[in-house]
Amino acid sequence: MHPLQSEQWAKARKEMGVETVYVDGFLLTLHKIPKTSYKIGYLPRSAMPSKKVLNKLYDFGKKNKLIFIKIEPYIEKSKFQISNFKSIPNFKFQISKHPLFPSWTQILDLTKSEEELLKNFHPKTRYNIRLAQKKGVVVREESTDKGFETFAKLYFETTRRQKYFGHDYRYHKIVWENLKDNIAHILIAYYNDIPLAAYELWYLDGTGYYVYGGTSEQFRNLMASNLLMWEAIKLGKKLGAKKFDMWGSLPPDYDQTHPWSGFTRFKQGYGTKFVEFIGSYDLIINPFLYKIYNVFYKLREIYLSFNATFKT
Repeated sequence: MHPLQSEQWAKARKEMGVETVYVDGFLLTLHKIPKTSYKIGYLPRSAMPSKKVLNKLYDFGKKNKLIFIKIEPYIEKSKFQISNFKSIPNFKFQISKHPLFPSWTQILDLTKSEEELLKNFHPKTRYNIRLAQKKGVVVREESTDKGFETFAKLYFETTRRQKYFGHDYRYHKIVWENLKDNIAHILIAYYNDIPLAAYELWYLDGTGYYVYGGTSEQFRNLMASNLLMWEAIKLGKKLGAKKFDMWGSLPPDYDQTHPWSGFTRFKQGYGTKFVEFIGSYDLIINPFLYKIYNVFYKLREIYLSFNATFKT
């Protein structure tokens, strides 16, 4: 099971005020469209619903005024034939124009020994890990409320620095409070007791996930992030993970000028395998309103892009 299908995630979303339901064992979140009685359903990171379950989802959507249900299965493209699900009687199932998750990630095989893993790292990555160790950077697991606060400080410092505006503090705090005892872990890299980098990692059912990270502007030459990722990988092995999912990436032939190229290259340094998922799909319940929704969504994107450009 993926963490986004877990009971803990359902509780977190409810605490945020998001409606959650289970349809034949699949966790959905329901999102109301402002000033209307209509909603959008979201089914994240599940197994692929069978045709029988898709019919149940469609019926649920009809009864509850859903325009569509976005479905983003946690399934590798090489292991599944999505074409079997594109044409089903009674409804339309198509590739989403607005995916929430990237279709690519990088995954590391944790069944290998630490020696094998290190051997497969990029030479520069190995060098940076050893440099951080030599300079006195230490990494500690601090899966406590205090550790979360240290992580949050570094995370929001990073989002401001990179002009990336994701979820707010309340969101992250609720997620931590609901996942901290079973799924979420905090790792922090220190130099002379100064926190330089911190990760929030998730672990569930044999898979580790690098979900969120933050870094300080101080002592960037000490390569604390490189050592921190290595310790995150070792923690995954300690917890029993068989693989480590880097939670998103550009594809292997990525454009070096792309805004994501930096963290894609950073993750690639750990000897990962590029993996493509089957993608994001919309189960369309109301075709007419679905078209209108996509028009407004596009206009909203143009508006936000214009504002961002104007402010810059």
